[in-house]
Amino acid sequence: MTNPSTFPAATILGYPRIGPHRELKKALDAHWSGAISEQQLLADARKLQDRTVSRLVELGLNAADSSIPADFALYDQVLDTTAALGALPARFADLADADGSVGTAASFILARGHGERPPLELTKWFDTNYHYLVPEIGPETPFTAVAHQLADTIRRHRENGAVLRPVLVGPVTYLLLAKAEDHAPEGFDPLDRIDDAVAAYAGILTQLGDAGADWVQLDEPGLVTDRGGALAAPGGLVERVYRKLADAPRATPGGDGENGGNRGNGRPALLVTTGYGTAGNPEAPGEALAVLAAAGVEAVHADLIRGRLPSASVLADLGSTTFLAGIVDGRNVWRNSLSASLEVLQELQARSGTAVSVGTATSLQHVPHDVGAEDALPAHLPQWLAFADQKVSEVVVLARGLAGGRSAVAAELKEAEDALRERSTFHGVVVPSVRTRLQGLAEDDFVRGPADRRAALQQEHLQLPVLPTTTIGSFPQTGEVRRARAAVRSGSISDADYEQFLKDEIARVVTLQEELGLDVLVHGEPERNDMVQYFAEHLDGFAATSQGWVQSYGSRCTRPSILWGDVVRPAAITVPWTIYAQSLTDRPLKGMLTGPVTILAWSFVRDDQPLGDTAQQVALALRDEIADLEAAGTGIIQVDEPALRELLPLRSNDQAAYLNWSVRSFRLATSGVQDRTQIHTHLCYSEFGEIIGAIDGLDADVTSIEAARSRLEVVADLAGFGFRRGIGPGVYDIHSPRVPSQAEIAALINTALTGIPVSQLWINPDCGLKTRGYEETVQSLRHVVAATEAARAALAVNA
Repeated sequence: MTNPSTFPAATILGYPRIGPHRELKKALDAHWSGAISEQQLLADARKLQDRTVSRLVELGLNAADSSIPADFALYDQVLDTTAALGALPARFADLADADGSVGTAASFILARGHGERPPLELTKWFDTNYHYLVPEIGPETPFTAVAHQLADTIRRHRENGAVLRPVLVGPVTYLLLAKAEDHAPEGFDPLDRIDDAVAAYAGILTQLGDAGADWVQLDEPGLVTDRGGALAAPGGLVERVYRKLADAPRATPGGDGENGGNRGNGRPALLVTTGYGTAGNPEAPGEALAVLAAAGVEAVHADLIRGRLPSASVLADLGSTTFLAGIVDGRNVWRNSLSASLEVLQELQARSGTAVSVGTATSLQHVPHDVGAEDALPAHLPQWLAFADQKVSEVVVLARGLAGGRSAVAAELKEAEDALRERSTFHGVVVPSVRTRLQGLAEDDFVRGPADRRAALQQEHLQLPVLPTTTIGSFPQTGEVRRARAAVRSGSISDADYEQFLKDEIARVVTLQEELGLDVLVHGEPERNDMVQYFAEHLDGFAATSQGWVQSYGSRCTRPSILWGDVVRPAAITVPWTIYAQSLTDRPLKGMLTGPVTILAWSFVRDDQPLGDTAQQVALALRDEIADLEAAGTGIIQVDEPALRELLPLRSNDQAAYLNWSVRSFRLATSGVQDRTQIHTHLCYSEFGEIIGAIDGLDADVTSIEAARSRLEVVADLAGFGFRRGIGPGVYDIHSPRVPSQAEIAALINTALTGIPVSQLWINPDCGLKTRGYEETVQSLRHVVAATEAARAALAVNA
């Protein structure tokens, strides 16, 4: 067996865990519906793990030297770390087993809620479209080493000949991502519990070493943020934490133990990763890596895609610590320039006094499985792309080139460069008419009339009641809707039959909303497979995948489209469906669009021009669609930007430039309408307090925001800012199957009224209802309307 102190020459930080055919998603949904048992779910998950290990070996990773990470979360890697630490919030304390461990059923209650118990808050993982479950930490939150499930996974694979590398969120990042429990003392910071957490991590490392792990991966992306970066300075908290972990005795390597590897009470070697940017002080790139090396960590990682190259002096200071170079992009799907990457790696090796290994910048959980599974992409596109499997191959090729020189991989280098050259000159990558239109924009194209004047004209036109109720856009997409979509795609029903089916579905949804008593209606979006893909399929410059699924959270998966060329709208997209739906009701009905920033955030976007330029191209296409909706008589148009906060750079010094182009792209899309046309937008999964100025800058007339899981924390931020536009903080958490009671919703409305003037407040769910079932949706919306009517009555009495 290889020496476990030697880090692999090639590895990845993580791999998509949903399965190439969404096997994990299907098993989870089947279990939650009662169709399969927990035992069957876990058996299905183990089969998928085995398939993943076999596939990674087939692609060139070594099963015997810790090249393969064990990141097999059923729901979320942060939730798995919470379970391994036994760190249950007080409101879930009764779910712990006698030893403090958290079983599978209990973890799902944390993730999804149950009965009157709401789940953990769900929010974005750094600047990605993945969502994690936010730990809730208080002064008394237990911390103990109970990583039994992960240890069993390592032990099982070791017995089958694969020495996997277990993966956990690192202690500093875990507490940086956490929030204080509701009843924690004022001023309490989860990071106050770092010593208790580190003691538990030390115990977990020993458990994993005893299970046969030679290496453990601790992910510390929190170090690329302003706060985390400051903690990574020499002599700071990060150094103290990792000295404690590294000072623990190493496990005895060897092949004669019960597990064929580590044995005795000790820890495996440590790999600390820092994806999603530059760790530590960005003006001293690599300093944080030197701090970790000085603390005794055996291998450190840097993101060389979003982050900066470590300085020569830092590389020289790493000593015996292995440097894992994250040179392959884990977040986008474009083929790597192998020649340029190999040049960087060779320079690093020449300047470094330590071993250099080749890896990905982040986990590959953000990209689909395999380009080879695609059968419907335009013929020119596949050779430009690299999904997870292709990225693993890129890592292996680069490691081989680093070891053997360019001649050892000459054929692979040439193939990659030929594909990149074709991409740069392909027809449609540049469309002259689009570039000319952008160059001709004036400042007036980004400006509407005064907000107060618009509000008066809109109320005169729409005649809405106080506390108007609405939904965010989509209604449940039933099995019948999905089957009809599949049938027209396969040709088993005609386009005319499918169109009539959609009209019938829209009519049913409109009638339902009228019966529920909602004030502003939507058409329900049955024609849309996804809020971004639907538009991508109708815009030139995009391509949609057939199997390009990535995990968003839990069993929720999306298929990001690929934006490869200049964006053109050949024809109207939403107008016919909106006109038809409005013809069915006298109540106002919203036209529904997805905003330019969200279309970019939830697509794989071209990397050959500034993101702001691409956003303006999308904005112009939407501007034309909005003009057509308004001309057709649509009085309310919603342009959703749930990802506005998602793309916000992690470093404050970089944020102003992003907020400038993102806000301007929204305003370019929406500023061509008359003052009496009401523009709505929707945002979710954001720390809204950080970007309220930007939300105000969007100049939307009404903004709806996700707020229910955080119990309307945003209200204080809105009041403090003095937000003066229409605002609808969500009062119904649609990401949990539980039905909120009328009393619960009424309490949230009352909370909203403590900080939002009644003339500005709208009542709505957190997000679209696409993923929910009709029974729970109808019951929840009845409670929303009833709670609103009670609030109106109370306001009338008080007035």
